[in-house]
Amino acid sequence: MFPVSTFVVEDIKAKTWKGARKWNVMFSPLEIGKKWFYSELKRIASLETRTGNDTYQIRQNLGLKKSKNKLSNKFGAHCVDSWVLANWFVGGHLKPENTQLIEVIPLEFHRRQLHRLQHSVGHIRTRYGGTMSAGFKRGAVVKHLKFGFCYVGDWQESPTKKDPSRKTISLHSLDTGKRLTQNAIPNDCKFKSYGSWRISTAAKGATAVRLRPVLQEGLPP
Repeated sequence: MFPVSTFVVEDIKAKTWKGARKWNVMFSPLEIGKKWFYSELKRIASLETRTGNDTYQIRQNLGLKKSKNKLSNKFGAHCVDSWVLANWFVGGHLKPENTQLIEVIPLEFHRRQLHRLQHSVGHIRTRYGGTMSAGFKRGAVVKHLKFGFCYVGDWQESPTKKDPSRKTISLHSLDTGKRLTQNAIPNDCKFKSYGSWRISTAAKGATAVRLRPVLQEGLPP
């Protein structure tokens, strides 16, 4: 997809000291993994390495700041050093022209259990977990008549006099993961694609970026 010609990597150095057996053993996998990683990159394109001090100095010269909050989803927390290294090789820029991020969040599914550990009203232990919801695979992207594009969550038995075997499913927002409804009728949902992740909105202060899973080939969007 991208014709990469050069990789630029911030090199790590695992220092070893005579007599510090435990320290050396802990760091040796880093050096071994690094050498393998470098050899694989060189099979694709050329490789350039810079030290951590080099990255810091270049970032300081450009007046860019790096956030120490690693839980942040902002550009300055995780991407600024990558941009600095790339710009060091390519050149021509004084600041990042695009700081938008796309955060991919995997959907969390509960493993199937025969029943819940705690009983409900009437001392009945309801079923719990699993990967299927009334014929849909959990996480599947569907198009609902009212809620539009969303993904499938849990299901429940909702019998009526006319339909004793009636089942309903819960639908969740593709953007936030928030549950939209618990009582969606499966026949009102049109399957579009399997999915196991969703995309969050961009960080505050940046333009929102949303991405949908690739739809199954042959189905309309």
